[in-house]
Amino acid sequence: MDDEISVDELNALLEDGEDVRLVDIRSRAAFERGHIEGSENIPFAELPSHIEELDGADHIVTICPMGKSSIQAARLIKSYEGTSGATVESLREGLNGWEYGLVDGDSDGDGDEGSGHGEQRAQASATSEGPDAPF
Repeated sequence: MDDEISVDELNALLEDGEDVRLVDIRSRAAFERGHIEGSENIPFAELPSHIEELDGADHIVTICPMGKSSIQAARLIKSYEGTSGATVESLREGLNGWEYGLVDGDSDGDGDEGSGHGEQRAQASATSEGPDAPF
């Protein structure tokens, strides 16, 4: 696995228009409550049977609430032959970090308003897994 990517690094890639596949591994219900715009939902338990959907991707970032389970998902994805040449990373701070680290557009903590992903942050506002969390 290539490692982890920080909220700031991911935000910069997305602002630059980089082609990054965002794979949210939470349950479908949690994903529907809120997610990063442009991400796709492949719940962790379903990842082995849907991994071929990631064939040919150049850069994949896995996302979970706190950046812990997404590390395991990234390792699984990286072990798949169809993604062997891809950069595969876990969002270090998780969806909670995306929401709270970029709230009000402040991606670097200096209080300046950023220009990036306001709509993405708004859609990611519901990060709690709730009782249907598989892990």
